[in-house]
Amino acid sequence: METQTNKELFLDGFVKILKEQQVDVRLKACDSDKEAAISAHKLILSARSEVFKKMFEPDKFKDSSKLETITLSEMKQEELEAFVDFIYSDGSMLSEKAKQHVRSLYCAADKYEIPHLRDVCRNELIASLNFLNALALFELAQIPLDKALAFAALKTIRANKIAITNSVEFKVFVVNHPKLTVQIVRAILTKCSICALRPRTCYRC
Repeated sequence: METQTNKELFLDGFVKILKEQQVDVRLKACDSDKEAAISAHKLILSARSEVFKKMFEPDKFKDSSKLETITLSEMKQEELEAFVDFIYSDGSMLSEKAKQHVRSLYCAADKYEIPHLRDVCRNELIASLNFLNALALFELAQIPLDKALAFAALKTIRANKIAITNSVEFKVFVVNHPKLTVQIVRAILTKCSICALRPRTCYRC
């Protein structure tokens, strides 16, 4: 049986105390039933997210005894669980559950303005880049206009240009994302990924 480290005990104690305190909000995913709603604290959510902070600001003048339920319709149950787990953690790394839903968490970090979660997810996404997911991650990088992820994805696409451009996925990508395809072709034909995104402002060429 594994023993917990001092850090794990320290963090678990924090979470345990919080869970024992009176919760004032419940979070539901798009596929949650009533029993699956996750109990949380507006104070903690507000401390982590500017969006939650603004959302709960008017609640200072409401009856705090009423338990409010909020549906985060862009997330499924497991994704929401990983999202809440991260908010209550020290944020140093993603859990195994979070890694399984890293793309959804990356989008949630952008929507709810949690920059640190976005950074941690970006690092995980870049580490996972390969010729099979490079197109999808290049598309994903457009949501928050994430240049670091976009550059990394383009670099991977350039390194695997034959396999990627001959794939069925690329043919579908060309139809659905013509403007992004232009950037990809430019990246393949030029010497660096920065030229593909900003051809007139590249500091390398």
